[in-house]
Amino acid sequence: MAEFTALVVTLSDRASKGVYEDKSGEVIVEKLNSYLENASAKVAITKEIIPDDATTLQQLLEMHIALQTDFIITTGGTGIGPRDITPEVVKPLLTKEIPGIMEVIRVKYGLQFASAALSRSIAGVADKSMIYCLPGSPKAVSEYMDEILKTLLHCHKMIQGSDDHPNT
Repeated sequence: MAEFTALVVTLSDRASKGVYEDKSGEVIVEKLNSYLENASAKVAITKEIIPDDATTLQQLLEMHIALQTDFIITTGGTGIGPRDITPEVVKPLLTKEIPGIMEVIRVKYGLQFASAALSRSIAGVADKSMIYCLPGSPKAVSEYMDEILKTLLHCHKMIQGSDDHPNT
């Protein structure tokens, strides 16, 4: 049985202060657990709720990249507001950006909901870690995770050096 590690980071000034419950991070945890369980795999998930602070996020990500955490998924901070800093912090840490997955999601959901086109979500690889930066809305997180999970294990294999490509 394969075993993975994951970090789920919620960026929210209010959730980090306990003003409201972190629902988006919980959606990620539930979907990741369910998907990997169905794939006969286990995952050890670390969950963090931090304020919208670039230094805090960068330090947390650098630590988990050094630990070679398999999957790092953030929620929040991908919009266009003054406190939305996630892409600016994550992008310099990536060794390879994977724009296609987020482009597909923005187009697919942007055709239904104009606000989806405003997302600045990104995905990529940093050393041996996959990083996905998702919006803060629980509904959007659920939609993004449904798309991301379709390629998650294949991406992991590729990062590990496998040249086993699916026939589809």
